[in-house]
Amino acid sequence: MDPAALSAALLAVIAPLAEARREGSSSGLTAADLPLERPKNRDHGDWASNAALKLSKVVGANPREFAAEIAAGLEGVAGIASVEVAGPGFINIRLEAAAAGALAKTIVEQGAAFGSNDSQRGNTINLEFVSANPTGPLHIGHTRWAALGDAIARVLLASGATLVREFYINDAGAQMERFGRSVVAALHGEPTPEDGYGGAYIGALAERVAAAQPGIRDLDRAEQITAATELAYEFQLGEIQASLERFNVHFDVWFSERTLHARVDGQPSLVDEAVDRLRAQGHVFDDEGAVWVRTTDFGDDKDRVIRRSNGEYTYFAADAAYYLNKGDRGFAHKIYLLGADHHGYVHRLKALAGAAGDDPEKDIEVLIGQLVSINGAKLSKRAGNIIELDDLQEWLGTDALRYSLARYPADSPLTLDPEILQKRTNDNPVFYVQYAHARTHNVARNAADSGVDRSEFAPEMLEHETESALLGALQEYPRVVAYAAEVREPHRVARYLEELAGLYHRWYDNCRVIPLGDAPIESVHRTRLWLNDATGQVLRNGLTLLGVGAPERM
Repeated sequence: MDPAALSAALLAVIAPLAEARREGSSSGLTAADLPLERPKNRDHGDWASNAALKLSKVVGANPREFAAEIAAGLEGVAGIASVEVAGPGFINIRLEAAAAGALAKTIVEQGAAFGSNDSQRGNTINLEFVSANPTGPLHIGHTRWAALGDAIARVLLASGATLVREFYINDAGAQMERFGRSVVAALHGEPTPEDGYGGAYIGALAERVAAAQPGIRDLDRAEQITAATELAYEFQLGEIQASLERFNVHFDVWFSERTLHARVDGQPSLVDEAVDRLRAQGHVFDDEGAVWVRTTDFGDDKDRVIRRSNGEYTYFAADAAYYLNKGDRGFAHKIYLLGADHHGYVHRLKALAGAAGDDPEKDIEVLIGQLVSINGAKLSKRAGNIIELDDLQEWLGTDALRYSLARYPADSPLTLDPEILQKRTNDNPVFYVQYAHARTHNVARNAADSGVDRSEFAPEMLEHETESALLGALQEYPRVVAYAAEVREPHRVARYLEELAGLYHRWYDNCRVIPLGDAPIESVHRTRLWLNDATGQVLRNGLTLLGVGAPERM
C-alpha cells in the first residue's frame, strides 16, 4: 500500500463522517487534502495523519474524538495492521508487512517510470537559465546555473509539466561590438582594447576567424570588426553549446536577442510591437521625448525607460519583448534562473508581467542563485580571470560536479571542497549514493550466479526492521519528486537519495539475499532480491533527475 492508496482509504473513511456531521452537505474533500507524513519515531507506525486536527473546526468536532472515529473506520481496511490515536488527535497507522512490502514489486515493474507523477500536469513552463553572453567561455557561476536549471527541468518534467529549456543568447548590444574589436586587435597583434575582452581564447578565436576569412585583414577597420564579430560569435556560441552538451545539459531552444530587434520586410520588430502592446494596456507614458513603462504600479522601485529620447531602445525593451514572446509561444508560466548579480531584476520582471496584463505572483517566477566557489580552483589559462566549466569538468568530473551543485538550495552561497569530491569514500556524497546503486547491481549479479531469482514474491516476509525502514523510504520517493518540483528545489532529491543509500547499506548488513553456505534458497531470499532491485531502481531514477550517472560497477 503506497501513500496514494492510503490517502484514498483515509478519504473513503473521512468523507462520510464529515458529511454526517455537516448534516449531509458535501465535504468537498479530496485525497490531496489529507497529507500523510512519516513519523520521525518509527515506533509510532509507518504513517501519521493530522486530518482530525485539520478538519475538526470544519466538522464541528473534538479533534481527538474525531480521530477516534477515523481510526475505527480504518481498522477494517485491508493492508492496515493497526491504527492509534495520539496526543490531541494525531492518527498513527501501521501497515501489514505484506501491504508495505508489495511496493518492492510495484517499483521493479514500473522501472524508470516510478516516481513520475501528475502534480504539475497542465502547467506549460518556459524555463530560462544560463543565458551567458556569447563573448567568452562559461564560468563557474554558469556551471552552477546549468546543473541547477537542468535538475529543476527534470523534476518538473517528471511531475507532468510541459516544459521547454531555453537559453537566451545576449547577441545584441554594446558587448558584441567590444567583442569584435577585441578579436580584430588580436588579429593584428595589438593590445586588448581598454573595454575589450582579453585572454588566450580571444587569440584562438582570431586565428579561427582568419582561417575562415583569409582576406579579413585587407578590409577597412569597420568591415573587419563587423566580419570578426559575426564569425567569432558563431565560433564562441558553438563552444558554449558543446560545453553544455558535454555537461549533459541540453537546451530545447536557443533564442537570439537579435530576433527581437529585427525588422523583416519593413514590418515592426518584436520590440516595436511590445511597446505598442504595453501602451494598449495603459501602462506606458511619454516624458521629455522618452517612452516609459509605469512599473511602479506593480511594485517596482521606479518607472523604467523603454525607449530613450534619441529613439534607441533600452535593455528593458528587449526584456519586455522577450517576456511577451514567451506568452505568444504558449507558455503560461515563465521561470527565470538568474545569477546573484541580477537581484534587481526580480521586481523589474514581475512589474513587467503586471504591465503586460499577467499575474506577477502566478505567471512569472524569478529564482536568484547565489555565488559558488571551489577551494583551490585555478583561473582559466584561456580566459585569464575566470574559472571555466570545461576545466572544472575535467578536474572534478561531470557526476561529482553536477551532484554537488544540485545538492544545495539555489539561494545558498556555496563553497565546494575538491578533496572530498575526489574521494572514493562515504565522505563524498555522490560516491556514497552511486556506490549504493552499484552495490544493488553487485548483489543482483551474485544472486544470479547463486541461483537466486525473482520467480517468487512473498512481501509478508519483509518484516525485519531494516526492511520496514527501507520500504518506508521507497514509498516517499514520488512525494519527494513532486515536492521538489513544486518548490523548484532539486536538492531535496539529492538529500533523499543519501538517506535512502544509508538505509540500503544498513539493510545489506542485516538481511541476506544469498543464503549462507549450503543453506537452501528460500522464498525470503527471492523476495529480498525484489527489494534490492527496487532500491537500485529508485536510486537510479533519482540520480537521473539530477543529471548524474548511475554506474553498475565501482
